[in-house]
Amino acid sequence: MAEDKNEEMENISQTPENPDTSNTAEAAAELSEEKVTVAEEKTEETKKEEAPAKQMVEIIPVEKEFDWDAYEAGDGYSSAERTELSGLYDGTLTQISEKEVISGTVITISKKEIVVNLGYKSEGVIPSNEFRYNPELKVGDPVDLFIEKQEDALGQLVVSHRKARIHRAWDKVNEVLETGEVITGFVKCRTKGGLIADVFGIEAFLPGSQIDVKPIRDYDVYVGKNMEFKVVKINHEFKNVVVSHKALIEAELEEQKKQIISGLEKGQVLEGTVKNITSYGVFIDLGGVDGLVHITDLSWGRVSHPEEIVQLDQKLNVVILDFDDDKKRIALGLKQLEAHPWDALNQELKVGDPVKGKVVVLADYGAFIEIAPGVEGLVHVSEMSWSQHLRSAQDFLKVGDEVEAQILTLERDERKMSLGIKQLMPDPWENIESKYPVESKHNSTVRNFTNFGVFVELEEGIDGLIHISDLSWSKKVKHPSEFCSVGEELEVVVLELDKDNRRLSLGVKQLEENPWDTFEQVFELGSKHQGTVVKLQDKAGIISLPYGVEGYAPAKHMKKENGTLLGAEATADFVVLEFNRDAKKIVVSHAKAWDDTVEDEKTARKNKAAATGKAVSAVNKAQEKTTLGDIDALAALKNKMEGK
Repeated sequence: MAEDKNEEMENISQTPENPDTSNTAEAAAELSEEKVTVAEEKTEETKKEEAPAKQMVEIIPVEKEFDWDAYEAGDGYSSAERTELSGLYDGTLTQISEKEVISGTVITISKKEIVVNLGYKSEGVIPSNEFRYNPELKVGDPVDLFIEKQEDALGQLVVSHRKARIHRAWDKVNEVLETGEVITGFVKCRTKGGLIADVFGIEAFLPGSQIDVKPIRDYDVYVGKNMEFKVVKINHEFKNVVVSHKALIEAELEEQKKQIISGLEKGQVLEGTVKNITSYGVFIDLGGVDGLVHITDLSWGRVSHPEEIVQLDQKLNVVILDFDDDKKRIALGLKQLEAHPWDALNQELKVGDPVKGKVVVLADYGAFIEIAPGVEGLVHVSEMSWSQHLRSAQDFLKVGDEVEAQILTLERDERKMSLGIKQLMPDPWENIESKYPVESKHNSTVRNFTNFGVFVELEEGIDGLIHISDLSWSKKVKHPSEFCSVGEELEVVVLELDKDNRRLSLGVKQLEENPWDTFEQVFELGSKHQGTVVKLQDKAGIISLPYGVEGYAPAKHMKKENGTLLGAEATADFVVLEFNRDAKKIVVSHAKAWDDTVEDEKTARKNKAAATGKAVSAVNKAQEKTTLGDIDALAALKNKMEGK
């Protein structure tokens, strides 16, 4: 039995150097048990064989901490051994998680791949093109990798160095934004409105306004160069980074600006350089601090755009008008260095003198005429023409026109002047009495309407009014638009002339005789005429009568013979009840027309009955007086009467 045990021990001792951990534990446990068993057996045999010699037998002690329960459960390690082995295992392999960045060491470099040891059960393999930015990479260099997936279909790690750089870069960019640290980036290219710079591997935007404190007209000179920046804004939603180089310069210039502004005084003249030109003014560099010359302070004359006066990089003298220490604003002036043109205006000019000038500004209410550089006068639209029909100034003039005008008002202290153009033309009202005497007839053009009449133009500058009551003799016109239209030609007669107030009263109906003189004979009281109902008003009717005359029929006089009322467009006979020549009013009745017919029939029947009664009475009387000899005569009379 001892020989069998020794053989098994030899087999155990011949196992490979690196056995499986579980097999090693079992072998160790069996070895310990077999040692104890062999020792016990050997002791008993030795006692029997060597008893007479009384020799001592060596006993191999069993470990006191051997865990028999773990052994029976299949685990031959003690708790101390297991703790030691677990520590060795944790120290050998790295614990990694997906979507995190860890550091590794380059162990192999080939044309297509870079192999990185991460201390994990498998290495990271990255395409070589992700390291193009670092051509000097060599074995042993540390690199960062982003764990995309712990195992793919082949059990390999899926990692990315490019994403790791982006993650590290965003962490660094956020840190720099908080600390305000100055960083260096590489300007890659130009884009709309600025430049694109590489910062920590991230593309950052450098606006054109943040390149320098002065406007940059050529962005291309910065492409391909390294520049220092400050991170000024990060948009995490859109992954945008904005950097500024101007912020670095402004910090240096801030102290310089304070020193310059502290020495400024109003009225001080300084030399500066034109830095920027805008539509509203010019920015002047005064040697570290900027001032603005507003467009109105460039010249005493009208300026459409500052480019008419100055050019970029031009050196010129300016005067300080005002400045603000807190807001670092400086207002400058250029025209103030020259005398005001009004001071040089000819002192002999007076009201009524003619002048020549050019139209520089047009507005609806008038035009500004420049008679000398910086000296302007206003021609109101009412002073452009003698016409009373007001129009826009654009109907008479346009910018750039050379015109002649007359000075109407002149205020040198307030530097104001008003001009007139129509004063140089003949006034059409001068000889109005001879040209448009009362009762004279003329052609006119309708210009516009009012509720009370029509304004017409006889000629340029002479307008007249036709009152609504002077449009028609017979028709009642409620609004002039019912009678004529704008632009229509009308023949008129002058009714009244007021030269002082420039007023003409005109008429149209006066061109004809008053028909109401004749109508009084035609529409006499009780006369019957055929008419048509043209309008109904509360059951009353407006009746169109012959000769274009309208009559009025009250509601009770609209009744027909059957008891109903006449409707619109109905034609019937009407009897004149009232005629008012002055008020041009005719009252008519339809009921009276058919009622008069009934009365006439009744009267005729009554008259016939009365005649018959008289004849019978005469016969009766004759019969009483007649004799037998008169019977023939009576019979003849009777026959005669019956014949009637």
